[in-house]
Parts: sequence; structure tokens; C-alpha cells
Amino acid sequence: MVDAVQDERVRQVSKWRQALIRPELGSIVGTIAVFTLFAFFAYDSGMFKPQGILNWSIVSAQFMIIAVGACLLMIAGEFDLSVGSMIGFAGMMIAVFGMVLGLPMWLAILITFVICAAIGAINGIIVVKTGLPSFIVTLAFLFILRGFTIFIPQTIERKTIIGGIKDAAEGDWLAPVFGGKIGQPIFRWLGDAGFIDTFQRGSREGQPVIDGIPMLIVWAIALIIFGHILLTKTRFGNWIFAAGGDAEAARNSGVPVARVKILMFVFTAICATIFATCQVMEFGSAGADRGLLKEFEAIIAVVVGGALLTGGYGSVIGAALGALIFGVVQQGLFFAGVDNSLYRVFVGVILLAAVILNTYIRRLITGER
Repeated sequence: MVDAVQDERVRQVSKWRQALIRPELGSIVGTIAVFTLFAFFAYDSGMFKPQGILNWSIVSAQFMIIAVGACLLMIAGEFDLSVGSMIGFAGMMIAVFGMVLGLPMWLAILITFVICAAIGAINGIIVVKTGLPSFIVTLAFLFILRGFTIFIPQTIERKTIIGGIKDAAEGDWLAPVFGGKIGQPIFRWLGDAGFIDTFQRGSREGQPVIDGIPMLIVWAIALIIFGHILLTKTRFGNWIFAAGGDAEAARNSGVPVARVKILMFVFTAICATIFATCQVMEFGSAGADRGLLKEFEAIIAVVVGGALLTGGYGSVIGAALGALIFGVVQQGLFFAGVDNSLYRVFVGVILLAAVILNTYIRRLITGER
């Protein structure tokens, strides 16, 4: 019998190389390193007790919600710098419709989602129709939306913060989907059984310090699952990779590149609106300064998660881990008693490290030197 001859056109990839080019690799290593670091320096501070876990989980969930949308859009080869302004704008629209115009809160929320999704579509249409860089188009909308977020409440109410939303949402059927909690009976049982701490005095004596999982965390998990399945298990997910990898080749292969990109801009706007709605329901107010710099934090989380700035490569799981790293570090510095201004230093360092790593990975994939 003649031994089979390996076709030299088939490039063999070692298991080590396959592991190196996984998008999640950097974020997995970073997550392990961050948890190990704070296990040493902040363990006794309560960071890993139930209340501490809840604190950094909430912060991480905020990053995750917008990181999922930013991740899919970046894999499709585009950026959205208007995400932070969209968060402030969406929250303010809910307040204006619900508090100023007196609409039911559920209707105010739905109208806001429609408006923000339409703005996301406009972003996408301008990008695909004009060929302008999405960086420029969405940078313009960053200022446009922030301007309206300040102008509208000042014109109507002579102020930039509108409160009373939590009271107005009392009894509303849709508001708890964004501002409620789940699992209260389980946490009451855990408190009664002594597994988690309870309040020892005051009106809440005997109640568990954690009385449920906020819907913000539920939304984050749901979006991660949805984004991961969409990206890895569906034909549309393949279209997203193709649109970001080589748009012209994708068009020639029958991929509706323009539609894919527009829908990703819409999805990013929806993620920002979900974040804004959860935030408004939590604080009970909308402020014109909400969402500042969130667009950059979302992009950095995605880059840390392994996505390439050139598009066509990335992972929703990696982006979620990148968001988890940010949430843990932001709260970990507080628990460790370190000046919180060093968080920005960390963001800059980890961004630089992630870009260098991703550049190396891109060269591994393409064979460039």
C-alpha cells in the first residue's frame, strides 16, 4: 500500500498555533491574572463576599451590555463612537416622554427604543451609502445626540436632570423588565439559612443584604448568549465575519454586506438603549451627562476580548471577559484602597497590551512578518 502523500497546498496548523489565534486567549489570561491579583490584595476587604461580588458584577454587566453590540459591529468592520451619547439620549427620552409628556412608562420605553434603533439605522445607512468611515459618521452623532440630550431638558424643564421616574414606573408592566430583580425567594432563604449576611438593625432587620439579581445582570447574560449563538451558530454570523473580513469578496459571494452593517448599527443602538433603560430605572432619574466615555470603554473591552480593529475576527465571549476585567478592576481598586484614578492608567496600559497582542495574532493568521 502506498502511503498517502500530504497535499502541500493544505496548510497544517499546530494545536499550539490554534490556541494562540483563539480570540478569547488574551481575555482569559487577563481575567485569571486580575482575579489572582485582587485575591491577594483585596480578599479581606469583602470583595469576594456576596455584596462585593454583586457590586463588581453590576459594573461588569454594564460594560458587557454595550460590549456585545460593539463586538458584533467591530467584527463587521465598523465602529460606533455615539454609544455613550446614545445612552444619555435614550435615558433622557424616557424621562421626557414619561415624566414631562405624561405617557405611561411602558410606552415611553418602547418609543425610545424605536427612536434609538432608527438613529442606529441612520448611522448605518450613511456609512454604507456614502462610503465615509464609520469613525467620522458616528463621531458626528456623538456630538449631535449629546447636544440634544442637553438642549431638550433645558428647553422644556430648565434643567439637565429629570427625576421621579422610579415613582412613575410603580405598577408599570414593562419597567420591572429593566429595573426589577429576580430570585428574591432564593436569597431570602439563603439569608435565613445563614449563607449570606442579613441586616441586623433598622427597618430591614433580618432581610438579606442581597435581595435578588438585578435585571441589568440578566440582560447582560442574555445578550452574551444571544450574540454568541448569532455569531457562531448562524449563517448571519458568517455574514458578519465576511462583511468585516473582506467586504468586496463577501458581496461577490452573495453576502448582503450593506444590510449586515446597518443591522449591526441598529443592534448596537439597541444595546445602548437597554443599558440606558436599566440605568434610569435603577437611579430613578435621567441626566444629560450619563454615558460619558462609555463608547471608548466598550471598544476597549472588545479589543481586550481579542477582536481585531480591522474587522473580520473576534468573539462575544472574549468581549464579555474584557468587560468583566474592567468591572473587577474598577471595583477591585476601591476594595484594595487604591486611588481610583489609577483605573484610567490601567485602561491605557491594557489597551496598548491588547493591541500589540492582537497585531501579533493577526500576523499569525495572515502569515505576515
